[in-house]
Amino acid sequence: MHKRRNQGVFLVKVRDGMSHLVLTIGPAHTLRQAARMMSARHIGAAVVSDPEHAGIGILTERDILNSVAKGEDPDAELVAQHRTEQLTYASPDWTLEDAAEAMVKGGFRHLIVVEGNDVAGLLSMRDIVRCWTTGAVAQPEPAVTSA
Repeated sequence: MHKRRNQGVFLVKVRDGMSHLVLTIGPAHTLRQAARMMSARHIGAAVVSDPEHAGIGILTERDILNSVAKGEDPDAELVAQHRTEQLTYASPDWTLEDAAEAMVKGGFRHLIVVEGNDVAGLLSMRDIVRCWTTGAVAQPEPAVTSA
């Protein structure tokens, strides 16, 4: 990991916590298609790339949830109608503290990490918590039993 010491604390970089494999979807996907792809990968956000639109966007599980809560049809609603385009981008060289501060200030839980002009990864609040948790070893989820 890329760490530097600051006042007795090791600072972890965004590059060490981010997901390097990023799901990229198009604006013409339906919300149901996006939800299926995100669910299959156990992720909470996807980068939206639109060759006819400058820049990139993001679609999160919260965007899908809000649409369904409004009674909108996930088979008819398109990603283009629900993506967020006004984004704060993170640098791989930011510390996790920098990223967490940007997330809290902006009121969002995912950051697209950009290096140069390319998407380098995606960082979520869960990624930050995982990095900050001592002994961050994945624990098996308890079995669900029916009564």
